[in-house]
Amino acid sequence: MKNEWFTISVYSENNVGLLNRISGIFLKRHINIESLNVSKSEIDHVSKFTIVVNTTEKWVHNIVGQIEKQIEVIKAFYHTDDETIYQESALFKIASNLLFDERQIQNIIKESNSQIVTVSREFFVLAKSGRRYEIDEMYDQLKPFGIMQFVRSGRISVTKDEMQISTLLKEFQHN
Repeated sequence: MKNEWFTISVYSENNVGLLNRISGIFLKRHINIESLNVSKSEIDHVSKFTIVVNTTEKWVHNIVGQIEKQIEVIKAFYHTDDETIYQESALFKIASNLLFDERQIQNIIKESNSQIVTVSREFFVLAKSGRRYEIDEMYDQLKPFGIMQFVRSGRISVTKDEMQISTLLKEFQHN
């Protein structure tokens, strides 16, 4: 089996220590978490962990099974990139003089559909949302001019197919 990108969605109660236990599951198997995002979900009082890993389907299947054994976890799913719609966000801090002195910077901003978030005498900040490769391309274009700071968010994603978590929770509520 070959490695591929998987997005793991974990629906859980929001309890202290769960993130530590989930990351321990990956640590034991020597699988690096490439991206991690935790937020509230579409269900009241339920958090959603979005975890991106590059591994085999066999390993991701085993990991999801281990995650579901955690008491606070309601349900965990995994999906390939083709089964999800996803985005990441990034901020780039660049020296302000480049905005006016380097025409290419203006072209990069326009062609990348990024936004200028703030401008000061010393720096300006660009925001870019998109796929990982789009942010990587913008990074590569800006790097020769000098990036003062760079930060990227974890992946956020929704599945193309309906998630069965809401139906599952309704069944629990009726029992």
